[in-house]
This record gives sequence, structure tokens and C-alpha cells, in this order.
Amino acid sequence: MSDAIQEKVATDIKIKVAGVNLSFGGAQVLYDIDLDIYEHQLLALIGPNGSGKTCLLNCISGFYKPQKGSILYKNCDLVKLPPHRIAALGIGRTFQNIELFTGLSVVDNIRAARDLFLKYGLLGGALYFGPAAKEEVKNMRIVEEIIDFLEIQPIRNKVVADLPYGLRKRVELARALALEPEVLLVDEPTAGMNLEEKEDIVRFLLDIYEGCEFGYDSNFLRRGVQTIVLVEHDMGVVLDIAHRVVVFDFGRKIAEGTPSEIKVNPRVIKAYLGEEY
Repeated sequence: MSDAIQEKVATDIKIKVAGVNLSFGGAQVLYDIDLDIYEHQLLALIGPNGSGKTCLLNCISGFYKPQKGSILYKNCDLVKLPPHRIAALGIGRTFQNIELFTGLSVVDNIRAARDLFLKYGLLGGALYFGPAAKEEVKNMRIVEEIIDFLEIQPIRNKVVADLPYGLRKRVELARALALEPEVLLVDEPTAGMNLEEKEDIVRFLLDIYEGCEFGYDSNFLRRGVQTIVLVEHDMGVVLDIAHRVVVFDFGRKIAEGTPSEIKVNPRVIKAYLGEEY
């Protein structure tokens, strides 16, 4: 990162996680998690299976409600908000286990995310004229831009249930982008993929983060999504693209730092990495 971005990272906190505890019955899965998620940064969460990484994403996006602690974003405590309100505030996500509408087409899955932006009422939607028609055209233009960006034009009308796993992951990323998020939570985006598919997803994530001049009338594609939180087990991917890494083990945060610091941290090596890094 440039010096200017480094300086900005040091001061601009996008999401502040403070003292979050989460349990299911008698089993506690997150213990007093404190974490600052900065603007202009790609943050990776790593750790063994079951260490609490996805649980933290679920708390941020509203799918789980922690028993203690706060998650502050835009002067709101996300712990008190339902998932659809959190999405409307600008937090999009993908899931570890793909959560698409498998009976719908690719384009309809992506369009579903645009419902948050529709302003016309029942009558306008039923008659489909004037402002309602203009709104649909605007939303479909964004959907088509995302389809072009993620190079899924050939499958745009295919039913999701008929797609291979790697393409489903790409469609889920497209649906998250359709929310025009300021913060993107990405849960194991390369899991189960071959090398070529992994390279494609990493390339898309970097383009999403950095922003690209596509020539579209779309501010969010041009500006990029400058805060990405990535849960990932492929350490090659983490070490290549993450600016900062947080390590979980048994529901606790055990380390935090740059990739170069994390890969030589004795506690991280013992808990997760082993000697190869």
C-alpha cells in the first residue's frame, strides 16, 4: 500500500468490534473479541476450522446475535439491527456454504439483491410505467455491469442448480456486489476450487478492492469496495493479497499483524500454520 493509504488506515476505522461474546446453549464460540476493521484495507481472518471466523462474520452481518459486546458501523450498533437493515447500510457478504436461490436463473439471483433499492410501491410495480419502469432499467443496468465484470455472460440465463460449484461461487459474489457494499465480507471464496478458478476469484477480489475504470455509468464499480474482510484457508492467497491478518483459535483472537509478521509468529505457527511457512 502507498504511504497515504497506510496513514489513512491508521486512523479510519470502518467497523469496531468491541468485547463480542457469542454462545449457543452452553457452548461459547467467541470470547471477548476486539477488532478494528479499517477503511482502505483487505483484512484476512484465518485459523483452524471451528475457530470462530465465520461466526464473527455472522455477527457483523446480523445472522447471529452476540450475548455481549457491540459492533459499531456508521454510528449504529449492528448487534441491534436485523440483517436486511445491515445490508441496506452497505455491508454485503458471501457465505461459506453457498446460499443462492438454486431454482432461479443467474440473472434473477443477482436481481434479488437490488430489491433493497426499489422505491416504487405495489401499484407502480403492478402497472410498470413511468418511475417504476425507469427504476427497473437503472437496476438492470447495474446487474448487467456486474455480469460483465465477473465474466458470467454465457451463464446469465442458466438455472443456478445446473452450474458447477466454482461458477456458483462467482454468482454469489455477483449478488453481494449488487448490494453496492461499502464493506464486503467474503467467506472462503476459493474453497473447493481448482487453481484456475482460484486465480480468477483472486483477480476479481483485487479489482473489486482497487476499483477499475470500466467506462460504465456506475460509481460503485469505478470506486471499488475499499474494505474487504476475507475468511480464507489458502495461505498462499492470504499472504499474496491481505494487508492485515487476524488469527483465531478456539474462539479467541490470538494474533494480529501484517502477513509477514503473522507467518513467523510462534503462537500462530503452533496453532495453525505449522513449520512450512
